[in-house]
Amino acid sequence: MRCSLLFLLVAVLFSSCAAPSFPTTGGPGMDAPMPQPPPRAGGVTPEQMLQREIHLYPRLIAKGSYGRRYNRPMQPRYITIHATENPTGDAFAHASALRNGKLRARKRPGGNRIGFLTWHFTVQDNLAVQHLPTREQGEHADFDGPGNNYSIGIEMCEHRGNNRSATIERTAKLAAYLMYEHNIPLRSVVPHYHWPRHGVSPEHKNCPHFLLDNGRPGRKWQWFLSRVQEHYNRLTPGPCPRI
Repeated sequence: MRCSLLFLLVAVLFSSCAAPSFPTTGGPGMDAPMPQPPPRAGGVTPEQMLQREIHLYPRLIAKGSYGRRYNRPMQPRYITIHATENPTGDAFAHASALRNGKLRARKRPGGNRIGFLTWHFTVQDNLAVQHLPTREQGEHADFDGPGNNYSIGIEMCEHRGNNRSATIERTAKLAAYLMYEHNIPLRSVVPHYHWPRHGVSPEHKNCPHFLLDNGRPGRKWQWFLSRVQEHYNRLTPGPCPRI
């Protein structure tokens, strides 16, 4: 009897010392879960995050052509997160389409203002590509509303073979960097859903669909914001290239 009690006590103690399970970087309902790394001791400068972790490739639309035919300066106040919903195009394919004027849209009063779709960054699992300077307006959110007039647009890739969890994590880092560069608060990091598109049904787009709950911001979106905040907290004063 004493041996049985001793065995039970040892089993309880062993189970209470077991390593806790890690949360996943994929978040609620995401694919390919992986352990969430602890914050780096001492943090990183914005430049280090941009170069070592975001891996930014500039592929700007030529000034004066297609989606940059008009000079449309902007002082960013928001960061808008999208998903491409494109199973075939990676970040460089989207860059090529934007640079060659392939993403046309019907220009109309109260709608698209320039005849093209444009946004600032496309992110995939291993890199991010830039299409517009962050101080120029894009055409990605809500026509002639604050989403286009004052927000930086980030598209997340969905092509086959792309790791969604890694893409979301890289997007969170890019959003944190842009918050730092432009002094944008976390509350102003918003999904495409946030901006009503007047004259379009549904008015609020289910985008980015894999970070919304039943088509609306909820638990998944709050989780994504927590990832952005964690990476922002890692930033320490230092060089911050203007992108």
